[in-house]
Amino acid sequence: MKPLALAEMIDADRYAGLRPDYRRTVIAYKRSRRLAVGENVTLVFENRETIRFQVQEMLWVEGIRTPNRIQHELDSYNELIPTPGNLSATLFVDITDGEAIRSTLERLVGIDECVSLVLGTDDEQVITARFDPKQMEEDRLSAVQYIQFRLDPTQQQRFCDPMQAARIRIDHPNYRREVEIAPETRSSLIGDLETEPDCLLPEFDPSENPDGIEVLFETSSVRALRPIRPLAPGHVIVEPIGSGTTLLDAGPELLAELMAAVQRVARDIVQESGSCRIQTELEDDSAPLCWHLYAAPK
Repeated sequence: MKPLALAEMIDADRYAGLRPDYRRTVIAYKRSRRLAVGENVTLVFENRETIRFQVQEMLWVEGIRTPNRIQHELDSYNELIPTPGNLSATLFVDITDGEAIRSTLERLVGIDECVSLVLGTDDEQVITARFDPKQMEEDRLSAVQYIQFRLDPTQQQRFCDPMQAARIRIDHPNYRREVEIAPETRSSLIGDLETEPDCLLPEFDPSENPDGIEVLFETSSVRALRPIRPLAPGHVIVEPIGSGTTLLDAGPELLAELMAAVQRVARDIVQESGSCRIQTELEDDSAPLCWHLYAAPK
């Protein structure tokens, strides 16, 4: 699956109006992707649409509006979107008794080596889950973990065959559980392996523009584009064509061409709206090189 792009996010003001219906849609969608493995562990399988929802909720709850901060959230959450041939899930340790939280988590230390996707019966193929190493500590377990099952082509073919058994197994000394993946859940996951999921966000149709952008003009090195979901009135992005260029390593010719494009867009915005706000961010030496221009409020 392709990662989420800045242009696919909608601003907090518009999201507030869409949120009630969107939440109901996503909750119903995730119900078929939830799998209880015993009484204390639940897996929720993720794809770009469940992650899109998490990002939009984060932006809304935290009041995040600036492009660089939105991109920062996207960079973090995009790591949870499964790459081709893989399944991704959030693992929750469910503990309803507050006094038992610490002891239960301590009892499950080491579970990161004990969660598997098992295919077949007589000729089992065991695919061990890969936990996010950034979350792991030797003597402590977080109640929320991000995991992936990496399937090779043969394993993917078996998983997509409904005649082949598929189940989740936890083989921890203190927690041995195994559960069959329900047909509805498996069908949804097979869809993840075979195609991009349909967008659940109202009023957003990625088929209208697969890249999510309207290119206003471009040269061999620079382009100006208008996101389908602008973050503010008049929003235009000016950036170099291609990836990996930062402000600190850009050559003088490219910078000159970029500034000429920024100037051209700024003139257009001023002519249309009377004023223009220009924003660029440099959080570290790996920050992507781009300018965001908006119609400034009068």
